[in-house]
Amino acid sequence: MNFIDKVTVQVSAGKGGDGAVSFRHEKFIDRGGPDGGDGGHGGDVVFEASRNQNTLAKFRFQKELKASDGKPGGKTRKHGRNGKQLLVQVPVGTVVSSEDGEILVDLAADGQTAVAAKGGRGGFGNAHFVSSTRQAPKFAEKGEEGRNRPLILELKIIADVGLVGLPNAGKSTFLAATSNARPEIADYPFTTIRPNLGVVDIDDNTSVLFADIPGLIEGAAAGKGLGHEFLRHIERTRVLVHLIDAYVADVAVAYRTIQEELRAYKADSVAGAVSLADRPQIVALNKTDGLDEDIIQDLMSQLQKAVPPDTELYAISAQSGAGVPGLLYAVKRVLQAYAVQAEAEPVDPTPVLRLQGEDLAWKAISENGGFKVTGQRIEKFAGRTDFNNEQGVQRLRDIMRKMGIMHELHRQGIMPGQKVAIGKHGRFDY
Repeated sequence: MNFIDKVTVQVSAGKGGDGAVSFRHEKFIDRGGPDGGDGGHGGDVVFEASRNQNTLAKFRFQKELKASDGKPGGKTRKHGRNGKQLLVQVPVGTVVSSEDGEILVDLAADGQTAVAAKGGRGGFGNAHFVSSTRQAPKFAEKGEEGRNRPLILELKIIADVGLVGLPNAGKSTFLAATSNARPEIADYPFTTIRPNLGVVDIDDNTSVLFADIPGLIEGAAAGKGLGHEFLRHIERTRVLVHLIDAYVADVAVAYRTIQEELRAYKADSVAGAVSLADRPQIVALNKTDGLDEDIIQDLMSQLQKAVPPDTELYAISAQSGAGVPGLLYAVKRVLQAYAVQAEAEPVDPTPVLRLQGEDLAWKAISENGGFKVTGQRIEKFAGRTDFNNEQGVQRLRDIMRKMGIMHELHRQGIMPGQKVAIGKHGRFDY
């Protein structure tokens, strides 16, 4: 299966069912009253984080996510069936954003759900509108349209430790030697073209999830090479293990190259922009098997001058396993310190997918010899109105009068016979 970590999908909630116009017609009952039932509500589109999913590949060809519509109401006050909810499973670690890049929800826990698109409300049947002054209403509401919008799904792998370094630093070899992962390994750069995950058992009581991030090059944060698309996966990791190939021309330059890319890339997560270079980091000189001890000491001395004073340094060989246990115990120690710090800090509640609330504001303007009224609430009422039914239009007029819209139109000099348009839904004579 191809690893896909960013897709754009169109989510469409179900339309509400239309209300029914019906009157009782029963034997021995003269002049039966209205009994049209309400339409069913449209189905919601809901995202659910699932640990059984590990890629967004299924959305590569499934671009539209559509919930079912509600059914219309029936006679004898029968309520239409509600549309079925569409439950869409995505990998844990999926971030949902709007088209303009605003993060709407971070699905970081298994089983976490969020409503991506709310279904339209079903229209009221004519039985709903019976009153002392309206004994036999011959109109019903149309079902409301469901929410429809494009959303960006972006997978950011959740792991305890991220393995970073230049291409061919030995990250895949390290992961294969310490975990159950089987990444592709070869002696040429850019062997790893997608993140790999592996569970590493440090001791009998500690298992840690490692992520092998494809090799970074100079300029990765600006879009060069393969690394730019995968830097986002480091955002989720708590600790970075920076592997450096002992055979590169200058180990200090190799270290600084990666640090500059981590510093340049800003993690635009829910918590805000944070430099990845600020993550707790352990540096390991890799591929030391076969090197004389004095050469290793010289290389470690070069690194010691390049890294911050409190950085832990290790000389290891992922191939032979030399030095690896000490490195893993250092990882455990840093993770434990991280956990203690996290418990002491206030918990930031996970944001939920924000759906616009109903705005009561409206605006009336003169346009094309008539008037146009816009506003979220009044347009919702207009969307449920049958403009071919005079009683339905009269109800809309009554709503506009209660909202003060008719008074404003009168103040602006509207004349009998002029057209009043409500958004894009329809228009009627004043």
